[in-house]
Amino acid sequence: MRAWMSTDVPILPGRGGRVLVHDTLTGHLQPAGPESGEARLYACGITPYDATHLGHAATYVAVDLLVRAWLDAGLDVRYAQNVTDVDDPLLERAAATGVGWAELAEQQIELYRTDMAALRVLPPEQLTGVVESLDTVTDLVSVLHDEQAVYQVPDPEFPDWYFSVTKASNLMAGTGISMPEAEQVFAERGGDPERPGKRHRLDCLVWRQARDGEPAWDSWLGRGRPGWHIECTAIALDALGTNFDVQAGGNDLAFPHHPMCAAQARVATGSEFAKVFLHSGMVALEGKKMSKSLGNLVFVSRLLADGVDPMAVRLVLLAHHYRGDWEYTAAGLEAARVRLDRWRAAVSAPAGPDATATLDRVRSALRNDLDAPAALAAVDAWAAADGDDPAAPALVRDLVDALLGIAL
Repeated sequence: MRAWMSTDVPILPGRGGRVLVHDTLTGHLQPAGPESGEARLYACGITPYDATHLGHAATYVAVDLLVRAWLDAGLDVRYAQNVTDVDDPLLERAAATGVGWAELAEQQIELYRTDMAALRVLPPEQLTGVVESLDTVTDLVSVLHDEQAVYQVPDPEFPDWYFSVTKASNLMAGTGISMPEAEQVFAERGGDPERPGKRHRLDCLVWRQARDGEPAWDSWLGRGRPGWHIECTAIALDALGTNFDVQAGGNDLAFPHHPMCAAQARVATGSEFAKVFLHSGMVALEGKKMSKSLGNLVFVSRLLADGVDPMAVRLVLLAHHYRGDWEYTAAGLEAARVRLDRWRAAVSAPAGPDATATLDRVRSALRNDLDAPAALAAVDAWAAADGDDPAAPALVRDLVDALLGIAL
């Protein structure tokens, strides 16, 4: 599956340093990526319906900051992302709208590509759909079968396959939730703890046998389709191998999705899945978290269609630390517009204050857990000051482009 067109990233004087990010599992800042060489990143992608809302965009702009900081540090970046182009929510939306599921998926994926390009999010090296990865998924399930870590429920009509969580150690380490809470969250996020015949209430589906009216494919597991967690595990391992540097996504993936993926990978490979788990916060509207079920979504494409500069949208996202929950408001968008105009005026001036310290401050902010608000404050301070350095405006234009993804 193709991604979207990339943008050129200016090369800045000097070199950025090693990035520290908050690892969800340990609760501490951890180095993300090596000191030199190749950094490997996997970000869980969209299920292609209701794309692209600001919650999606906030996550991928946060990931983009990490990619840009890595590039500035001189690292090569291997970045992979999936698209869950067959799953229950997509099928339900297709049925509700009368659009074929494959057609709906392709429409939404193309919209996602367009939105990411408009926001100047650097594309993954590999953007991979589930449908094109069926052999990769079933091969991984075969490995788990050899490890006696998958089984079929004794259901004569739908003998679905499940991953046995008791085969993996430390499934819930670092999650901070109790077993009853885990079962509740598991059920809320696609799990089926009440399914008869399961060996453990948290065992997760790896292959769903075909139901009438649903897409299905032939495999040694029977005719059916993959479960949600196994597809990410398989795609990530295929693209990046084991023990890659960062697994990223929204904080709604902190349990059960990412721990399930990591558990499956440990059993199949004997190695860790990822070194660091990075999770972005949720975006709210009028006091309630944006969600597809509530329908209170703000779409990037709608903002752009209404004439909003995509760089203003990106500045709305960067004004909030990626880990925090926040609320989208019209006032926040207006503040982003004002900031964008102020920055553009400052870099269009014939001279400005020396920008060397500004570059250092922005780099330092991003090294410290991708602190975008601190980086914006550094550029704000430069734009508000007076100076007579004719090289400064061009340097600020380049650093804002390279590190923050804002085209001035």
